[in-house]
Amino acid sequence: MTTLRYRPKCPGRMLGGMTRIENPRAAGLAALAGLIADETRAMCLLALLDGRAWTAGELARHAGVAASTVSEHLGKLVAGGLLAQERQGRHRYVRLADARVAALVEDLAARVPPAAGRARTLRAASAGAAMARGRTCYDHLAGRLGIALTDALTARGLLRQDTGFALTDAGVRWFAATGISLTPTGRRPLARGCLDWTERRPHLAGVAGAALCRHALDEGWCERIGSGRAVRVTREGERVLRSLLGISPGELG
Repeated sequence: MTTLRYRPKCPGRMLGGMTRIENPRAAGLAALAGLIADETRAMCLLALLDGRAWTAGELARHAGVAASTVSEHLGKLVAGGLLAQERQGRHRYVRLADARVAALVEDLAARVPPAAGRARTLRAASAGAAMARGRTCYDHLAGRLGIALTDALTARGLLRQDTGFALTDAGVRWFAATGISLTPTGRRPLARGCLDWTERRPHLAGVAGAALCRHALDEGWCERIGSGRAVRVTREGERVLRSLLGISPGELG
């Protein structure tokens, strides 16, 4: 008599009499989570959300750790595909690998509960307030500024949020009429929602978000505050945003 034995289609290991199915994606997800699950590496990733390239020394000073320590962490982030590196002379620069990494970091940051208590110093409180008012999130605008722009575009029928973010035909025409070029880059979507970690609502990202941010900085509608991610709207920016989108200065502060 022939005995039939069950042979699982997916390879696995026997644990306590049970077959554990091996899933490469689960292992990869665990490895990715492990890369981010370190406070120093998390600080580096958050700093790099400004979209610029930093040296190891700059990130070490930002994180308050030794340069040798940060170099080791950066090596792991580069090897894990979260950072890209380039050399110019004696200096090595790192930046976020792409917009998908930036979206991942920002989305995770938005899910962190607000810190309890007040900022320890006046300087920290001022910096936090400036970031909440307006900042860059990799290559697009975030904070109250980013939300105000997103809400204004939506209210005027230029952007839809009901089934995910999408520019309407009128929105595409508005960008063209405003002189903002929407040049597709690879597989990046034209418009995408990015969860804002201070406002807890999505702001505009994707090709349109990046183009709007770049245009706003180039045209002087807003300007960077120091060397960080915080930006502020200029007087000219207040005038233009009121004229183009009906955004009042009160919505930006």
